[in-house]
Amino acid sequence: MSENAIWAAYEKRLLRVSAYIHEHLDEDLDLGRLSEIACLSAHHWHRVYRAVHNETLAATVRRLRLHRAAGDLVRGGCSVRDIAARWGYPNLQSFTRTFAAAYGMPPARYRKEGSHRAFAPESDRESPRMFDVTIRTLPEQPLLAVSHTGSYMGIGKAFEALYGALFSRNLFRPDMRMIGVFLDDPDLVPEGKLRSLACVTASEDIPAEPPLTRYTLAGGDYAVLRHKGPYADMGLAYRWLYGTWLPASGRSIRDAVMFEAYLNNPREVAPNELLTEICLPLQPAVPA
Repeated sequence: MSENAIWAAYEKRLLRVSAYIHEHLDEDLDLGRLSEIACLSAHHWHRVYRAVHNETLAATVRRLRLHRAAGDLVRGGCSVRDIAARWGYPNLQSFTRTFAAAYGMPPARYRKEGSHRAFAPESDRESPRMFDVTIRTLPEQPLLAVSHTGSYMGIGKAFEALYGALFSRNLFRPDMRMIGVFLDDPDLVPEGKLRSLACVTASEDIPAEPPLTRYTLAGGDYAVLRHKGPYADMGLAYRWLYGTWLPASGRSIRDAVMFEAYLNNPREVAPNELLTEICLPLQPAVPA
């Protein structure tokens, strides 16, 4: 069997395991079960997975569960104990300790003081503070993408498929940048029908065979808000950008998609150190 055929087989196994992890995060997941899905021994499969993703399976599951837990904390409603149990921590102390190690503060405090609170209204009035927003003129950008349907919190599944395909086909390049494209408004479209794209920047000469597709970001002016902190925190940043910055800016929205540019990797830095640029398309400035 050729090297390409071998890696094509591994890619299919990576996709099966990644899909299973994302769809069963609230269930018991162990290396033995995932190895069965991959149809390889635990010893060999774990080495393949770590070589491609630069992360152990246990670390992937822990990171994704804490990401979902952080989203539940930001949205409110459920108690910390219920959130802990939902994401595999029947022991509240264990969840508190693990969450604090990853997010820099215990979950109850994170709900009240996490980075999402920076964009929250103060004393029933919108905060007058201005955050780090710049206006940039960006060129048209070709992308390689894998599509995702469902909660935006679950787009990591599509990124797993994207990177699995890039690595197994020897297409990955160090200068590729991660981009998330979000096609629907979560306040208008049911969560299960939300459409998004997990992307990397890529020249047009790189082949795009399934599950890879091509997408092109429109060039033009963008308002770029730099957000530091967990991905689960960014909902209020979007609302602040639309509700506070945009009316005060004197600019109008252009009919193009918003996107997020990820400046570092959640596998390599703590959630509080994640840097994301939220990019809002703008109409050209009207001359004074």
